[in-house]
Amino acid sequence: GAALVPSALTGAALVCAADFTAQHLLPETQLPVGVVTSVVGAPYLLWLLARAGRAGRGG
Repeated sequence: GAALVPSALTGAALVCAADFTAQHLLPETQLPVGVVTSVVGAPYLLWLLARAGRAGRGG
């Protein structure tokens, strides 16, 4: 409930930043925004999984 708004705003900011980066990282070409989002999101997901595993909350 209470974490929904901050999570939504964080997700929107992440996608906007990834879109801006995808358009301006290489001036001669545009990267797909999903690639940039994956580069940021994959390490974060792995960190969350590792943290949950150490705390005993892993699936």
